[in-house]
Amino acid sequence: MTTGGLFGELLAFQFAGWRDEAEKGWQIVEAGAHDGRMAADILTWLRNNRPGIFDALQYWIIEPSAKRRAWQAQTLAEFGERVQWASALSPEGLPHAGIDGVIFSNELLDAMPVQRLAWNAEKREWFEWGVSLGSGEFVWQVLPQDGSVDQGRVWARLGEFPNELLDVLPNGFVLEVSPMAEQWYLSAAKILRNGKLVTIDYGLTTEEIVIPERTHGTLRAYYKHTSSSDVLARPGLQDITAHVNFSALQAAGESAGLRTDTFCWQDQFLTSIAAQQWNKNEVDSEWTAQKARQFQTLTHPEQMGRKFRALVQSRG
Repeated sequence: MTTGGLFGELLAFQFAGWRDEAEKGWQIVEAGAHDGRMAADILTWLRNNRPGIFDALQYWIIEPSAKRRAWQAQTLAEFGERVQWASALSPEGLPHAGIDGVIFSNELLDAMPVQRLAWNAEKREWFEWGVSLGSGEFVWQVLPQDGSVDQGRVWARLGEFPNELLDVLPNGFVLEVSPMAEQWYLSAAKILRNGKLVTIDYGLTTEEIVIPERTHGTLRAYYKHTSSSDVLARPGLQDITAHVNFSALQAAGESAGLRTDTFCWQDQFLTSIAAQQWNKNEVDSEWTAQKARQFQTLTHPEQMGRKFRALVQSRG
């Protein structure tokens, strides 16, 4: 869905608000930068509106794919050495002392691998679905219940869980967990020395994920902009996604010493930023003519406003 450059401009305004102009260096770290277009929007806005911040800025992109790095480098060529790349979110590739500034991702964690678990109501325990090959196509298969599912870790991810809900949880109820997403977030939290960790993504809280009505989980595939529950069809041709467990991310950040500043829907997050812009008279003359439709797309409850959530945690 096209939103133009407004999303990046709003983020740039908020990032600048979190960091007043200063002489010492400052970093923005973006993970999952796609073709680099949002990075260009952020950098352009900062260059035009906050030159003091821009001049001291290091913009890092976390990108393991050489092909995507080439796309991003082409998009961001005008910013020269202002932009740097690292293949992973680790001290080896980033400044060793840690990040002072903002680490953010947009639609990254929902694409990370998940374990697909299901509830055995009789045994009151979780088992795991795996994928095998049958009759020339991929099919779901229950993995051997040999203790490979760490029940304690599953319950730890779910947090406080009322026993009365277990009594009505349907047999076969599906739950996705993403240890990789949680580990990525924890790594980001640990490498943030001072500043903000921002995640914008599809997602739910544990309370919203584990309700008896959500029997089949959140795992979905997208092919030519059409959603499907058949994630094993068209291997390699469709995008696969599962909703992020924001409760697990929030707990991971807090375990690393971060404090939670904001957890809200995207419409609330972006409307708050836009209101600050208006109050400071920093809205350009093109807003009404060119950006009102973009803003509506980003914030309307039936479009993107209530499909995405924003989690902001901080240190220092």
